[in-house]
Amino acid sequence: MPEQPTTTSTAAPTTRRRLTGVGIALLAGFFGLGLLARNGTDADTALSDRLHGLWRAPVGDVASIVSAVLGPALPALLGLSLIVSAVRRHRTDPQRAGLLLRVLVVLAVCRLVSAVAKPLFARDRPREFPDWAYPSGHVTSVAATGFAAWLLAAWLAPHLRRTVAVAAVLATVTCAACRVVLDVHWLTDTVGAVAGVTGAGLVTVAALRLTPVPPRPPGVESAP
Repeated sequence: MPEQPTTTSTAAPTTRRRLTGVGIALLAGFFGLGLLARNGTDADTALSDRLHGLWRAPVGDVASIVSAVLGPALPALLGLSLIVSAVRRHRTDPQRAGLLLRVLVVLAVCRLVSAVAKPLFARDRPREFPDWAYPSGHVTSVAATGFAAWLLAAWLAPHLRRTVAVAAVLATVTCAACRVVLDVHWLTDTVGAVAGVTGAGLVTVAALRLTPVPPRPPGVESAP
């Protein structure tokens, strides 16, 4: 396993400060978008009107199936896996167990973005549906899982970083599209979810000293 970051590194504090700054900026954008979009935006309304009733069509059935897979179950499964792995390794490899637990904290903080923010903004959905709209809980779940998965890859399998990043982005975009097609979220609900998760994740990564991540070995390409 790569060595953990240390305070003796001259680059580490600078990197953490930069990540914290970017994270705070994203969180500010997240809250700003929530306030701006609370009463709806022209872009949200136009897109919702254009897709009106599409959720009743076959494409809506597909979106429902995808949403059942790409949703809150993902961070729960990853979190459980991290806990089990950390417990199994806490004696044989305490360093890696500690890393897994810190990634678990990052995952939890990112996932809490929607749970904490929804009642704050109390935004109505495009159509009758339980719970508040902003930010999307499904997109928050997928983005949080992708963020944590990339962090794991960065530390434990650097050659997979690019592959995991692409998969995380594709899964998040797919989930967002499905939630909008189902007419249970406005476009800004999904955008806000990504901004909030990324901001919270970066701040937490910096606070837990999970940066800078180990460099990818020279000459090693991402797996196809």
